[in-house]
Amino acid sequence: MKYKVNKKQHVSKDCFVCGIENKDSLNTKFYELENGELMSFSTPSSVHQSYPDRMHGGVISAILDEIIGRAIMITEPDAWGVTVELNIKYKKPVPLDKPVKAVGRITRNSRLLFEGTGEIILEDGTTAAIGYAKYVKININKITKDTGGEESLVIEDLTAAPVEVEI
Repeated sequence: MKYKVNKKQHVSKDCFVCGIENKDSLNTKFYELENGELMSFSTPSSVHQSYPDRMHGGVISAILDEIIGRAIMITEPDAWGVTVELNIKYKKPVPLDKPVKAVGRITRNSRLLFEGTGEIILEDGTTAAIGYAKYVKININKITKDTGGEESLVIEDLTAAPVEVEI
């Protein structure tokens, strides 16, 4: 199914998942969709390997943690998720050097906590991993205050965002 992209989310300079100045980063891009979900695109390389030609399970969990934790920003742009619990079910190997999609959504939201689910989707449309997570909400300004503030966050050119994406 195709969905319109409403907004591209910011990334950081040094993050392992999205950092644009981290040479080992997945350089993941995040897009808020019209259906209220968050989608990301990554291309893992050999630095993200476990067994030959397979992404490490810890890297898969990092992508799922990030996509679910960021989904809160669709409705609460100043909120950031700090992980309390993360459960992953691995279903298929994730190959290296091929595009990987992830989709995340919020399933429960209260004043201080939120929960969500997400999936890693392979190039052929099959699900490689499923995640469930619980987070504490923290204001993004509180997190970035001691790490360079706004300088640690980068909003890339939104004209580079796709108009619509397919799940």
